[in-house]
Amino acid sequence: MADVVFWLCCTNATLLIVHEIDSAYRQEWKLFRLPGGISFFLVLHLPLVFLILYGLVQVEQASLAGKILSLVLALGGIFAFTIHSFFNLRGHPEFKTPISIIILTVMLGVSALQLVTTILWLR
Repeated sequence: MADVVFWLCCTNATLLIVHEIDSAYRQEWKLFRLPGGISFFLVLHLPLVFLILYGLVQVEQASLAGKILSLVLALGGIFAFTIHSFFNLRGHPEFKTPISIIILTVMLGVSALQLVTTILWLR
């Protein structure tokens, strides 16, 4: 089970990081009304990317921290899809390109599968 969760985490981490690259390009800090522009946005992502990578290491080691961080990453992917769908429905054009929609939709599917698999792994 740990191998399956590891590869789901790796796939989801890749999708989330690529989405965050897309977010920087589309100036997502404006959408969320974050202060500080690109500088603050990038600084904010330093601990997030570190946590994602640290989580992958912990999943590989089959630690409790890895299981918890796998759950957090899966929920983060589901949240990203949900919040951007909400913004799209409210008329914000930032993430309506086909590639943005594909990344978010695939991330939702992988996140759901990762969530279920991680819960089963916890048992």
